[in-house]
Amino acid sequence: MDTVGELLRQWRRRRQLSQLDLALAADVSARHVSLVETGKSRPSADMVLRLADQLDVPLRERNRLLLAAGFAPRYSERPLGDGALVAARDAVERVLRAHEPYPALVFDRRWNIVLTNRAVDPFFAGIAPELLRPPVNLLRLGLDPRGLAQYVVNQADVRAVFRTRVTRQLAAAPDAELTALYEELFAPDAEDTGSHAESDVLIPMVIRFDGRELRLFSTITTFGTPMDITLDEVAIESYYPADAESAAYFTEPRDGN
Repeated sequence: MDTVGELLRQWRRRRQLSQLDLALAADVSARHVSLVETGKSRPSADMVLRLADQLDVPLRERNRLLLAAGFAPRYSERPLGDGALVAARDAVERVLRAHEPYPALVFDRRWNIVLTNRAVDPFFAGIAPELLRPPVNLLRLGLDPRGLAQYVVNQADVRAVFRTRVTRQLAAAPDAELTALYEELFAPDAEDTGSHAESDVLIPMVIRFDGRELRLFSTITTFGTPMDITLDEVAIESYYPADAESAAYFTEPRDGN
């Protein structure tokens, strides 16, 4: 098991900071940072968290740092349905409902879908049942030809965006399971390149669905000041129509509704 000093050194190098950079940001001496990293000084819990905050270490990994330093974990991890997270879950569900009639969903750090709004349901209707067995993974769903990929016209663009997002995520905070998923879904020697010709501003996802061609772009919403690991790791992805024709599709009445 790595020592707290070794773990802090790994995070500092991952963030491409020198000991002096970290010391200035955390308002401590560079010598103290050096002593902590080499194990010659045992940091307090508050010092561990101060350095972790400057290194933008995820809450899950801050617990690991605390354990390595001999302290109890500071951050809990509860399911989103836990009673302590009622207010947070209510906020998430409000965002999902408010976004209708456009699709929106919530996923965790490994891209497993946690919640969706009603606008997502029609797109799941033609998906292979095995892909919808919990936990439903958004990456697999988006790239599998039996999943949402069957509707996506610009699959190369979408695949390239997924690859870039996961690559950045792993660079920011390594995760063994997400790495395995990346290796499963993205050939390490293949370079995904899309045309990106339609817009210099954003890359829409083009879907051929229900006899129509829909263009959508998405935004990501996260909690600003989480103190729970679950809240630190979930994200809401909201899809918006990229043109008037796509917007009209979602607002047209169907089945009397």
